Formats: sequence, structure tokens, C-alpha cells
Amino acid sequence: MTMTAMRSWDAVLAVPRWTSMAVLMFMMASICYDAIMRYAFAAPTSWSLEINSFLLVYLAVIGAAEAQRHDAHIRITYFKDKLPLRLRATIDLATGLLGVVFCTILVWRGGIMALQALEHGERVSSSLGTPMVYPYALMPIGFAALGLQFLIDALTTLPRMMGSANDEAPSHD
Repeated sequence: MTMTAMRSWDAVLAVPRWTSMAVLMFMMASICYDAIMRYAFAAPTSWSLEINSFLLVYLAVIGAAEAQRHDAHIRITYFKDKLPLRLRATIDLATGLLGVVFCTILVWRGGIMALQALEHGERVSSSLGTPMVYPYALMPIGFAALGLQFLIDALTTLPRMMGSANDEAPSHD
């Protein structure tokens, strides 16, 4: 990958990173507000649960690409770390390609779900009546970004697969 492309991708991922921080701050404030209104004044909000449920989906789906980019997803690598470099690179390539396939399916199905919600005018049955196209649209957007990050990971693994034979010794960290 070229450095310009990677810098551009970093700039693209900066948007969800900063919006996720803002969303988290809003969620914290609105949940505290709702708790105070509910228990101190016996007047709970009608919107807090609905909005925060959708924002939780936003945090999970939109933040996944950023977590993948920083290798921050939870994983157990005890046995993989004992393998030769080329085999580890092959596993990383397979993981990246499977991730791309998985994300492609979720983008496709999530897009269908969002389009159907838009066509049928689906809304949440609450006082806000939020159109469901918005939370459903998060799925294809988030998984498209995650799929692109998996593709970048797979492509950056290729040079490790082409490494020399003296790289074959497993690490003993």
C-alpha cells in the first residue's frame, strides 16, 4: 500500500473515531440525565433508551474498522505465535480474506435491510418514531469500512509471506 493511500485511509477513519467519542459523551450525559429524571423527579425521558440503543449499535459497528486497524480486537495467539513466520502470515492472509467475505455479505444484507426499511417507511413504535433506515444503514457503512480494513490487512501480509527462508524460525517470546 502506498503511504498516500494509508494516510488517506487514516483520515477517513478519523471521522468515526471522533464521532464515536462524541457519541459516547452524549450517551453518558443522556443516560445520567434520564436516571436523574427517573429517580429524583419520577419523570423519565421518552427518548433516552431508544436513542442510546441506536448509538450503542453505532459504537459497535462504526468503531470496528478502527479497532481492526489498531489490532485491538480480542484474540488468543498462543499457538499461532509459535509457528514459523510464513505460516503465521498465511493465517493472517486467510483471516483477512475471510473477513472481507464476511463483511461483504453483511454490507449486502444490511443494504437490503436498510432499503426495505426506507421503501416501507419502517419506524420504531415509540414516541419518537425513528425511521429504521438510519440505524439499519449503520450496518453496511460500518462493515464496508471493516471489510476495507481487512483487505488492507491482507495486502500488508503478502510481503511477510514472500519472506526469506531464514525467517522461518518461530519466535519464542
